[in-house]
Amino acid sequence: MSPHTPEQVNQLAAPSVAGNAAPILVVGGCGFIGCNIADSYLNDGEDVILLDNLSRPGVDQNLQWLKDHHGDRVHPVLADVRDLRSIEAAFADAKCVFHFAAQTAVTTSLAHPIDDFETNARGTLNVLEAVRKAGRNAPVIFASTNKVYGSLEGMPIIELNDRYIPADEELRAYGVSEERNLDFCTPYGCSKGVADQYVLDYAKSYGLPTAVLRMSCIYGPRQFGTEDQGWVAHFLIRALQGEPISIYGSGKQMRDILHVDDAVAAYRALLASINRVKGRAFNLGGGPHNAVSIQILLREIELLTGRALKTSHRQWRAGDQLFFVADTRLLHETLGWRAQTSWVDGLRDLHDWLVAHRFGATRTERARRLTA
Repeated sequence: MSPHTPEQVNQLAAPSVAGNAAPILVVGGCGFIGCNIADSYLNDGEDVILLDNLSRPGVDQNLQWLKDHHGDRVHPVLADVRDLRSIEAAFADAKCVFHFAAQTAVTTSLAHPIDDFETNARGTLNVLEAVRKAGRNAPVIFASTNKVYGSLEGMPIIELNDRYIPADEELRAYGVSEERNLDFCTPYGCSKGVADQYVLDYAKSYGLPTAVLRMSCIYGPRQFGTEDQGWVAHFLIRALQGEPISIYGSGKQMRDILHVDDAVAAYRALLASINRVKGRAFNLGGGPHNAVSIQILLREIELLTGRALKTSHRQWRAGDQLFFVADTRLLHETLGWRAQTSWVDGLRDLHDWLVAHRFGATRTERARRLTA
């Protein structure tokens, strides 16, 4: 639950952009990755506009955190990307745009496909049009998803004791590359895929300097994970609360997970080289060195929390990939980016943040309680 009343939220989101500012605009800027991107640029002394409808539980806390740390250089705008007229003014002076606002859950897209389309597809088109109408040729960096490659059902898979791996040696060594055919699957994959392609096309059709990052699983501090999205944080939160964890399918699904600090570095690198990479899409993930199955991750969480987890198995979910590891060689070769945080160290970092900030205790204090 949000600690703020509706009146307090409205006050938090009262815009006050200076007339001479040339701010960075983060659409969905109060969300998990958005607020971390914003914090990074605010630490550099930039002014940042945060355009957000504050609909996701907990994101008002991220807004409060940014305002507490950066004061008047944080410019919140309470608006919804589905309403073009309500967002246009925020783009007037923006020198660049990061677009993270989205409906993020496959399950929600299956239940409400029209709402999913309106947010992800139409919302992205509204962002692009707002940038085009502003006339500043501002770069647009879009947060896409590995779901644009579909469920990868045609990929031959080997089942091991605690994980799935591809039969193909090159896929095992490097992961899925950008050369993989797009294969939109589920309404979520379709809506994000449409948005992905619109962003790339606006570079071709209108000359806007746009680029796309197709993300795997990003995790880290300031993430309020749920069962449907942000599963690494969700598992840790459930474990710290002593609550059971639902596993959909076998738990052998493999994912490459990436710490948010590394994701922020990739977004910044893309913007810094936008004239060189405009109109291109890149995979962003932890790569083979940060690939884990759900079962492996849960074992590590047990070590971190010092307690056995309660788990239950449920039916497979639509579009779930048995294996997805991003081949990030193109991003490395083009921009020199490489993941710096190992998944074990990153998981510990998220654990410590959750204990300190969400559960009101330091890791040492919690360890003392567990052994008392």
